[in-house]
Amino acid sequence: MARLTAGRRHVVIAAGGVLALAGVVSGTVAVATEGSDNPREISSRGPAQDPKGKPSGTPSGTAPGTTPAATPSAPVSPEISHETEAGGRTVALTIDDGPHPTWTPRTLAVLRAAGVKATFCMIGPQAKAYPDLVKKVVADGHRLCDHSVDHNTAMDKRSEDYQKQQVLDAKTMIEQAAPAHTPIPYYRAPGGAFTPYSRQLAAANGMRPLGWDVDTRDWQRPGVDRIVETVKREVANGPVILFHDGGGDRSQSVEALARCIAWLKQQGYGFSFPKG
Repeated sequence: MARLTAGRRHVVIAAGGVLALAGVVSGTVAVATEGSDNPREISSRGPAQDPKGKPSGTPSGTAPGTTPAATPSAPVSPEISHETEAGGRTVALTIDDGPHPTWTPRTLAVLRAAGVKATFCMIGPQAKAYPDLVKKVVADGHRLCDHSVDHNTAMDKRSEDYQKQQVLDAKTMIEQAAPAHTPIPYYRAPGGAFTPYSRQLAAANGMRPLGWDVDTRDWQRPGVDRIVETVKREVANGPVILFHDGGGDRSQSVEALARCIAWLKQQGYGFSFPKG
């Protein structure tokens, strides 16, 4: 679910050494539910907290049936990514809250027909429940992103131990559901509820914190036309676009995604992965 908007304010990260963080917290893991259209989640969304960087990097694109690029050996930045690897006139499609047995296959079909790759930000228990779908996402050449265990949009108000459990337990669930050695190159906090600690934790475990620039608000089911118009209006704000394949009825999201891809191509946009 989305909480960041284009109006991000700069976050100053204190100087210091990189935290030595590793390991998965033991204990009981709460299982997320699919019903994410409740008022408490929606009301928790607020303005962004991090700056958008300058586009740079190299083009991306993984052929269908192959595993995405390996986790980079260079240190991972704890800064929230608002860029594409290819830079220039490209966008990065990100798909949140799945996998879901109905909407993930339909989303994959749209992307496959368009020849476009995306990043799927998965909730840990959903990945554990539907490992075949995780494997299909990877087989189609898309990338994976850790989207926590419980999708708690107020996790930035919780303890560091809780944040660690949410980030690392979800990563383990996704890794166990995916083909062996599939990297998880990104972490997206639910509702954008990042903290300096969770960003450093993610980076220390090979995951770049992932933001977004265009919130389609498709999770509110405002109608396909409204979703498409939001993309047309806000894509100038930045290249990372947020859609959903989980958390409720995503029929509007699937149709809007197809229409948005067609429009973006007409406008001369290419498609890339987020910068890691």
